[in-house]
Amino acid sequence: MTTVPSNLPPVLRPAHPPVHALAELARFVDAAVHGDPAGVTVTGLTLATADLREGDLFVAIQGGTRHGAEFAAAAADKGAVAILTDAAGLERAAASGLPVLVVSDPRGILGALSAWVYATGADDDLPTLFGTTGTNGKTSVSHLLEGILTQLGITSGLSSTAERHIAGEVIVSRLTTPEAYEMHALLALMRERGVEAVAVEVSAQALSRKRVDGIVFDVAGFTNLTHDHLDDYADMQEYLEAKLPLFRPDRARRAVICLDSAAGATVVAASEVPAVTIGTPALAADPVAAARADWVVEIIDEDPTGTRFRLSGPDSRVLTTVVPVIGQHMAANAGLAIAMIAEAGFDWDHIARILERDGRIHAYLPGRTERVSGDRGPAVYVDFGHSPDAFEKTLAAVRRVTPGKVLMLFGADGDRDKTKRHDMGRTGVEGSDILVITDHHPRFEDPDSIRATLLEGARNARPDADIHEYSPPERAIVEAVKLVGDGDAILWAGPGHQDYRDIRGQRTPYSARELARRALRDAGWPVPEPRWPVPYAD
Repeated sequence: MTTVPSNLPPVLRPAHPPVHALAELARFVDAAVHGDPAGVTVTGLTLATADLREGDLFVAIQGGTRHGAEFAAAAADKGAVAILTDAAGLERAAASGLPVLVVSDPRGILGALSAWVYATGADDDLPTLFGTTGTNGKTSVSHLLEGILTQLGITSGLSSTAERHIAGEVIVSRLTTPEAYEMHALLALMRERGVEAVAVEVSAQALSRKRVDGIVFDVAGFTNLTHDHLDDYADMQEYLEAKLPLFRPDRARRAVICLDSAAGATVVAASEVPAVTIGTPALAADPVAAARADWVVEIIDEDPTGTRFRLSGPDSRVLTTVVPVIGQHMAANAGLAIAMIAEAGFDWDHIARILERDGRIHAYLPGRTERVSGDRGPAVYVDFGHSPDAFEKTLAAVRRVTPGKVLMLFGADGDRDKTKRHDMGRTGVEGSDILVITDHHPRFEDPDSIRATLLEGARNARPDADIHEYSPPERAIVEAVKLVGDGDAILWAGPGHQDYRDIRGQRTPYSARELARRALRDAGWPVPEPRWPVPYAD
C-alpha cells in the first residue's frame, strides 16, 4: 500500500532519529544504485506517501493492484531523498529524479532495513520486549502486561489492536501489528522517551507479512488457536504454522505457551527457544495437561467487578489476585501476562507484593467484555470477540454473573472468513436466552446476506429460540435494550473499542460503547461517564 486513509492516526516516529548516508544504506541492503548517492542522508523510511517526511527513503513495492513506484514523483515532491524498489519499479522510480536503489525483494528486507535505520535490532539498546500471539486474548494479554508493569513502577509501552501507549500517552491504533517500518519507528520513539518495557500484539498476518521482521522479543507468549482467519489461510494447520515463527531464535529469546487449546502442545513441540507452559484446568480442552503445566491458573471466584484467581509456578511461586474483567478466560490471560513478566527476569517477590498490596491488577482493557452500563438496569458488555470460541467463553462468563436473562447482539465482518458464520450463529444462540442479529463491518459485501447466514446458523441450532434481526446496529441496540430489564445482561460482541464501521471502504464514525449508553439512557437507565473518547456528540 502506498496511501492510507486520511482519518487514520499518523505513524509515530522518534524526534531525533539516526542519520545514515544513502551510500552506506545501499551497501547494507546490497542494492544496485541508479543515480548519485553522494551527500544524500536518510533519517526515516515509509511505504506510504501519506506518511512521508522530509529525509525519508520511499520504499516502492508491488501492491495488490498498483506498484508503489507509480507514486515516486509524489514522494519526491513531499521530501523523499531516494527510492528503494525492485526491477519492475526502476523506470518509474528513476523518472522522479531521485537516486534509486534496486533490490530483488523490497518487502522482504523491510524489517532488517527498518531495524538498521532506527537502530532497533537485536543487538541495540532496547526496552524489554514482550510479544503475544494466538487467536483470542492477544489484546487482553498485552494490556494486562502493560498494566502490571506500570504497577511495578516500570515505564511501559504498548502496541495493540486497540491502542498504542508510550509512557502514559495513548494513541489510537492503525493495525493490530504495524508495518515493519512503523513498528521499528515506534520502538525507537519509546526508547527515546525512556520506556523500559513494551507489550506488542503479534498477529499471524503480521508474521506472514513480515511486519515484525528485525525484532527479537525477550519473551513470546501464545494464548490459543481457534477457528478464525480462514480468509487468509487455507486451513487451520496453515494458520497455526503462520504463528510458529514467533518461537524461533530470530524472533524471541524464550516463550510462555498456554496449553488451554489443543494447539498449545504443538507450539511447545515446535518451539526452538526455551519455553515454559501455563494452563487453566477449569477451561482447558485437556484439563489434565493444563494441571501439569509449569504455571497453573486456578479460578477462585467471579463477580461483575472481576475474576479472582491463584497463579502457581516453578520454585513454589504463588500469588492470588483479581483481573478486573469477568471471565475465566480473562484470568487465563492475566496468568499468562504475569508468567511472561516473571520469565523475563522481573523479581517475583516484587510482583507478588505489589499485586497483593493493590488487591488486583490495575489495567483497562478497552472493548474487552467492557461494562458500559450503570449499577441499575441491564448490564451491557461491549466486546471485540468475533469468533465462535470467543462467543462461547464470553457468553459463559456473562451468564455466571447475571441473575436474569442474557441477550446476545452481534454481526459479522464482511469480506472476511465466511466459514465461521454458521458457528457464530450457533454459539450465539446456544449461549443466550435472546439473540439479536445485526450488522458489523459489511465492507463490500451485502449485509443482508451476512445476516441471513448468521440467522441460518442460529435457527439450525435452536429453531424455537427467541431470535431477532435488526439493521442497522444503531437500531439493534435500542431494540435489544427494550427486550431486557433490571438484572438481565446484553453482550454486544464484535465492535469492541472500534470507533468506526467499514462500509464500502469508508470508515463511518461509530461507537458501540456510546450507542449502548445512549440506548440505556433513553430507556431511563443511569449510565456512568465514559472512559473513552466520544467520537460524536449526543
